[in-house]
Amino acid sequence: MSEALFDILRKVTTATITTMLLRKGIRRCWMNGPKPLVSGGERVVGRAFTLRFLPVREDLATMESWGNPISTRAAIEEMPAGAVVIADAMGVQSAGIFGDILCARMRKRDVAALVTDGAVRDRSGVLTSQLPVWCAGVAAPASVNGLTFAGWQQPVACGGCAIFPEDVIVADDDGAVVIPPSMIEFVAKEGAEHELYESWVFGEVEKGVKLPGLYPPNDEAKARYAAWRKTRS
Repeated sequence: MSEALFDILRKVTTATITTMLLRKGIRRCWMNGPKPLVSGGERVVGRAFTLRFLPVREDLATMESWGNPISTRAAIEEMPAGAVVIADAMGVQSAGIFGDILCARMRKRDVAALVTDGAVRDRSGVLTSQLPVWCAGVAAPASVNGLTFAGWQQPVACGGCAIFPEDVIVADDDGAVVIPPSMIEFVAKEGAEHELYESWVFGEVEKGVKLPGLYPPNDEAKARYAAWRKTRS
């Protein structure tokens, strides 16, 4: 997967990506739950670095566990630059899996973003860290109040999607989507072309053109689009 493809994906909306994946038979690619903590930011693209949480086990989910070899602190030190961290918190929103200090460390390690179907805590501090975050909510209690950390770089479920390490994640104001590595080139190139066609359609709609035959296009619309596209070459 070349950086050039990632650059293309940064210009393709998650809405378009879901449409491209639908063409390949993939319907469950948008994570239900994670929303941008702050809207209007740049679109994020990166390979998935997965974190897995389990239901709380009081003998294991303790404050002392934060110092264990298997802990969120240890996982952060394994995160590569540019990774999009996908945290499977099972949709639990009553405990924040990460707060300001952990997010600041992730940012320092050049992690691209955090995406979780759970909650974060220390909202103002997380915002100060400038780590882009997609989450399902904000909660004051720490993670061990509701979850047990189980490990990293394992297959996980986040927002109803199966996520494997090294899957490609794209996140913007509409949420976060997962792209299987084998489909990256198709999604990037066809998605970019789809975006261009939609920009032309928008212009046609502004002129008062009716949608039937335009979106999706009939032969006449395809010909007019092809002619318009040549003027941009």
